[in-house]
Amino acid sequence: MKKIIYLFTISFLLWSKIITAQQAIPITKTEALFKVSENNTSIRVSEEEFNAAKADYRQTNAVFLPSITASHTGIATTNPLMAFGSKLNQEILTQNDFNPTLLNNPSQIENFATKFEIQQPLINFDGIYQRKAAKSKMEAMSLKQQRTSEYLKLEVEKAYMQLQLAYKGVEVLEKALQTALANKKLADNSFKQGYLQRADVLIVEVRVIEVQNQLQTAKSNVQNASNYLSFLMNDKTYAIYQPSDSLSVTTINVETSEKVSENRADIKAMQLASNAYESLNKADKMTFLPRLNAFGSYELYDDQIFQGNANGYLFGAQLSWDIFQGSKRFGKAQKSKAEFEKSKLEYDQYVSQSNLELNKAKRALLDAKNKLNLTALAMEQSKESLRIRGNRFKEGLEKTSDLLLAETQYAQKQLEYYQTIFEFNYAKAYLQFLTKE
Repeated sequence: MKKIIYLFTISFLLWSKIITAQQAIPITKTEALFKVSENNTSIRVSEEEFNAAKADYRQTNAVFLPSITASHTGIATTNPLMAFGSKLNQEILTQNDFNPTLLNNPSQIENFATKFEIQQPLINFDGIYQRKAAKSKMEAMSLKQQRTSEYLKLEVEKAYMQLQLAYKGVEVLEKALQTALANKKLADNSFKQGYLQRADVLIVEVRVIEVQNQLQTAKSNVQNASNYLSFLMNDKTYAIYQPSDSLSVTTINVETSEKVSENRADIKAMQLASNAYESLNKADKMTFLPRLNAFGSYELYDDQIFQGNANGYLFGAQLSWDIFQGSKRFGKAQKSKAEFEKSKLEYDQYVSQSNLELNKAKRALLDAKNKLNLTALAMEQSKESLRIRGNRFKEGLEKTSDLLLAETQYAQKQLEYYQTIFEFNYAKAYLQFLTKE
């Protein structure tokens, strides 16, 4: 039984090292950030949202630019009015065409007309405010795109630190497994010499199996962290990555403020969105005013297709005023007013929530800093305790259960210490994300 467990343990370690060596791909945080910025789907989605908002803004150029159309129409008619008008447009009318018999019963006539039309807006108040709303939306989408990039940078840092933490967990548990195997070997020798009971040896063997299970879970955590990093980088291979640097306490200084800056990208985007709703409300109010548009056309007529022996032009201006459209415009203006008021409340709520997050992040950083000192001290003390109990166990002065308890406690304290480093580093990164302008 002992040989089987020992051989299983050795083969487990060798198999794990071979798999890790085959699959692990070294990666730096800079490489991960670059790949995310180039390939991440969320960033590309935000770019397309900005492009859509930019296209909406370009459509509003119609408020100032003319609309030009061209058409070519061909007809054949015996309608008295149309026949007379067609001859008149073609400039082929003669004295005989005024014969009442011909006027009332004309022969079939063909008419081909080429027409160029232009419409130029002159005064369009609601269109101007709609253009302002579209511009505010476009700028808001640009800021949203920027904030998305900043958030994904934070996610990359978090995922990279999780990967570092996962490898630290593997490192700690591999050492714990080596220690457990050494203790098992020592326990077997003591059992052969009659210093230990069979029950004590079984306890040591159970500890070896527990550490092996924990190590397997830790290696699964490496795969999970690597897969999430692959997801952020839009890497379909889902390879196993290995960070180029080890997990350590970051030395980046974070400047904290009493409240979040209104120049932060997402807060400015919320403000611009509110401005867009305000402009839309003003546009709805401007629909009660008249519009002034200029128009003109140039026309070519002939009885042959794509010819133009006769021509003429027309130009003018139109002042139009929709005086009453039932209650449609009143309801639309009331709705846009409510949406504008709602956007202001949402902005205030978002700023308030951001300040709440900032205060929580500052407290989390302080707690992590204090916890870091305590877990470092606890790790050193548990390490010393394990050393003392290990020496006493070799001399037969310590119980097996006490040695295993010290060994377990030391492994736990190491894992807690590295977990606290992760929490401290992430708290700094998150606070920097919240205070970024």
